[in-house]
Amino acid sequence: MSTRIRINQAEPAGYRVMVAMNNYVESSRLSRTYKDLIKIRVSQINGCAYCIDMHTRDAREAGETEQRIYALNAWRDTPFFTPEERAILALTEAVTFIHRHVSEEVYREAARLFDEQYLSQIIMAIININGWTRIGIATAMSPALAVGAAGE
Repeated sequence: MSTRIRINQAEPAGYRVMVAMNNYVESSRLSRTYKDLIKIRVSQINGCAYCIDMHTRDAREAGETEQRIYALNAWRDTPFFTPEERAILALTEAVTFIHRHVSEEVYREAARLFDEQYLSQIIMAIININGWTRIGIATAMSPALAVGAAGE
């Protein structure tokens, strides 16, 4: 599959806004682990192969374990995630599956664990990666095959 359109070239002003949002998220107080978990989980939910590939690689390079990455789509059924990470993952899913809305229970748990600024940054990080995955899917971005990968 080939990329349909290169938005950064066709609409550079809009793309720069997305990059600015990304820069804001990256410079926020959010821990690298939290940002990585949000990026991977949103990418999984939205089915963006390009983003899953990029963000799992980035997370591994930052020290995330294979075990946690592999279990991320079943995080509720594992002991691998802290209460804070569980609250972030629940909020990530609620915001990403926006048609279900964010329940009071999910919101209250996140608000109990994080101050308003940090919670705002979590929400902005979720919104940011949702935007990027939608660009990836709409433009048919595809990850490159790794050297030595099966099927070569």
